[in-house]
Amino acid sequence: MKITRQLVAEKIADYLYGKVTQAELVDWAERAMMDADFDDADADLLTDVVGRLGLADVAEFGLRWQDCEEFLRRLGYRAKVIVSSE
Repeated sequence: MKITRQLVAEKIADYLYGKVTQAELVDWAERAMMDADFDDADADLLTDVVGRLGLADVAEFGLRWQDCEEFLRRLGYRAKVIVSSE
């Protein structure tokens, strides 16, 4: 599967929405780095962001809201928070 800006943004969004756990996001990122099928036009950016996601389970790196927000910005997306009573 080709790793694109959109796919990486979707994976980060799934994590932020609680659809996947941090462990699942890390596992996906680690597998993506091993497969290394990145969109050629954005290979440097994608390897940097996906590589960093793959380290999110290491205490020194972690994964904060601000990290996700920055990754999405670099990918051309913007994070918005919606608070609901539901």
